[in-house]
Amino acid sequence: MDLITSPTAIAAWTAQVRRYGHTVGFVPTMGALHEGHLDLVRRAQEKHPKVVCSIFVNPLQFNNLNDLEHYPRQLDRDQDLLRSIGCDGLFAPEKEAIFVDFRPRTYNLGVLNDHWEGPSRPGHFQGVVNVVERLFHFEWPDEAFFGEKDRQQLTLLRYIANQERWPVQVTACPTVRAANGLALSSRNARLDPTQRQQATILYRALLCSAEMAFAAPVDAVRRAVLAVLAQEPTVVLDYFGIADYDTLEPLDAWGSRQQAVALIAAQVGPVRLIDNITLTR
Repeated sequence: MDLITSPTAIAAWTAQVRRYGHTVGFVPTMGALHEGHLDLVRRAQEKHPKVVCSIFVNPLQFNNLNDLEHYPRQLDRDQDLLRSIGCDGLFAPEKEAIFVDFRPRTYNLGVLNDHWEGPSRPGHFQGVVNVVERLFHFEWPDEAFFGEKDRQQLTLLRYIANQERWPVQVTACPTVRAANGLALSSRNARLDPTQRQQATILYRALLCSAEMAFAAPVDAVRRAVLAVLAQEPTVVLDYFGIADYDTLEPLDAWGSRQQAVALIAAQVGPVRLIDNITLTR
């Protein structure tokens, strides 16, 4: 596996791949890799002869400096994991390399920033989009793979890719979960065994919403979910809501739609976790 640390080097790497007529799949991450990230790489490998992963802890998307400071960093272990599954390249730049000559933009995020993570993490999505665009600019892959666990981020990136006409396909991949249902996340590394068990209440709450969806009114589903969450009082809820599948705008009634999304965010010990589930009629 090639370790690449500069923007010029990753641009050259991609250009060489294309000279051989190959396409490039891209998996952007912030490191502390787990099976969810490796699943993204494997899915990219199924579709592209060459796959590159990036590891960059993006400071622009943190509105909590304590979260940034304590975000897990383990580059040597991450490299070993990527080598073990045959990833072709790892782009692991320093912050200075990413932000040389950088001029941040304010993107039109539409209504996708108005709810859920938008109000809870001001500036977060502007930071995400600015750096994802930066990474795309350095290598312009053919396809980029993102996990559905970060549903709002995924939806927003697809929206911006269309709005900005990025020549990159943004592909969604299913959330990977532990055996107990907890969505895999790099932040889970900061949970102790008791907190990990407590965190499973988020998935149990989402399953409750999926079982009741379209058969009961939206308000009844909300009340049932809150009752489930009350079983674990150490978990501090930020939000739970049911949203339109495409726009993620909050729903008060099911209407004629065939799908919706339930989204949740909560504080578990030192870590804020998010999760979601697709609701089907």
